[in-house]
Amino acid sequence: MVSGGGGSAVALAPGRLADRNFKYYMIFPAVLVILLIGLFPVIYTLIISFQNLTMMDEDTSFHGLMHYRALFEDARFWESLLHTFIFVAVALPAELLLGLAMAYLFLERLPGRQIFVALLVLPVVTSPIIAGATWRLLFDNQFGPINQILGWFAGEPVPIIWLVDPNFVYPAILIAEIWQWTPFMFLLLLAALSNVDKSQTEAAELDGASFLRTFRLIVLPAIWPVMAIAVLIRALDLFRLFDVVWALTRGGPGTSTETISIYAYVAGFQQFETSYTAAMAFVVIVILAVSITLVLRRLEIDR
Repeated sequence: MVSGGGGSAVALAPGRLADRNFKYYMIFPAVLVILLIGLFPVIYTLIISFQNLTMMDEDTSFHGLMHYRALFEDARFWESLLHTFIFVAVALPAELLLGLAMAYLFLERLPGRQIFVALLVLPVVTSPIIAGATWRLLFDNQFGPINQILGWFAGEPVPIIWLVDPNFVYPAILIAEIWQWTPFMFLLLLAALSNVDKSQTEAAELDGASFLRTFRLIVLPAIWPVMAIAVLIRALDLFRLFDVVWALTRGGPGTSTETISIYAYVAGFQQFETSYTAAMAFVVIVILAVSITLVLRRLEIDR
């Protein structure tokens, strides 16, 4: 059916409209299942947080915001949250910069490039708990090779107790975490850099532009979408940091390296404070949801 008035509009027949929406009908069951799988644990966690389930008590009656009030008055919760933010704030930029430097190094066609890239990726495919246990042996103050190597340079024995001394425990954890996940950044950034238009960078070099200026004006805008997603993925992964810290220090000495994931594990599976742990988990979910929303909105603005 065609209408006049300076233009034409074609009314779709019911059959064509059904064909047009067929793809949405096909993906609707999968989307529904994903929403149910994703939303049910969140809703169930919220319900439990309003009850009073512990190892000694199975009170499912409504207790209001009791656990949330206790949570906001819990100094250990805020300390574990602070430790988590410290790990994110230090490890994330280090992994990004080291991954970018490694990507630039392997951007050119070097002899044996594929072999070296495969070797560099090995830490990523290693189980974090195994990587943490390995680094625990490396940092051993008596038999670990790290103190022995430092002793060779110092000319005398170096008795650093890496996993007990508060001055060295954070560097030890960060070294293990950065070692394992820098190759993840390296792979993504290498793929992004490989797709940068070389004609633009070569033209900039001919015009006398410095490396930093070329990177800021040409390379960075080209790799920014991939870099932003990589940073977002690693930030979320670091926020739930558990395996490496648990294998190295179990949150010690004391609770000085306890992350929010470790505190939730201790409260939920060692002290069996189920409702209190649910309240903690829901607060973390809200923090992450708000952070992701702000980041994604920022990415849309930049686009």
